[in-house]
Amino acid sequence: MPRPPPLRFDAQQFRERARIHNPDHAFGAEPAHLGHGDHVLNPDLVSKLVGTKPREAAVLVPVTEGGPEARVILTRRSASMRQHSGQVAFPGGSIDPEDGSAEIAAMREAEEEIGLDRRFVEPVGRLPVYLTTTGFRITPVLAVVQPGYSLTLNPAEVAAVFETPLSFLMDPANHRRESRVWEGLERHYFVMPYGEHNIWGVTAGIIRTMYERLYA
Repeated sequence: MPRPPPLRFDAQQFRERARIHNPDHAFGAEPAHLGHGDHVLNPDLVSKLVGTKPREAAVLVPVTEGGPEARVILTRRSASMRQHSGQVAFPGGSIDPEDGSAEIAAMREAEEEIGLDRRFVEPVGRLPVYLTTTGFRITPVLAVVQPGYSLTLNPAEVAAVFETPLSFLMDPANHRRESRVWEGLERHYFVMPYGEHNIWGVTAGIIRTMYERLYA
């Protein structure tokens, strides 16, 4: 039996894998239709999510092209933000009615937050929707960022931006499960420490989903 080709973590293989594994999971009344999210590690959340009307949001998962190893652009939210201040996040936010699609919303938010010109952004797929305990239904948009881009941070929303090797994020040895008590109940989540940055919560959950869908 021939051996499978070795994993590569360049942008071209990411592009190919994203286009092959591009499921379209819609929100529905049954738990099987809930996609991925906090409820995967915390089954007791399902009863809270069923029957609710989540707010639609999108995030951009930007993978840079150029060189033998792709990297993923991440942000650290401003300390002045009302929600999730200081946390590591993907660029993104609510989908506005005029956006028309999750892809346009994700690219618009990336332009507003970090000045990433959408002319350099090539959407290549989506991950299953990710549901959060804060009432959001997030569509992660996978994208390849072409060389030549520049970034200008919006300090009201973003304190810092950094890049993490795709190979690091797609290594399950770097996916640590932790828990804490929240609103009287124990909640489980993934943590992926990288240097001075602590990637956890929704962002780590989306990364874990990307690993399971594209590289596991």
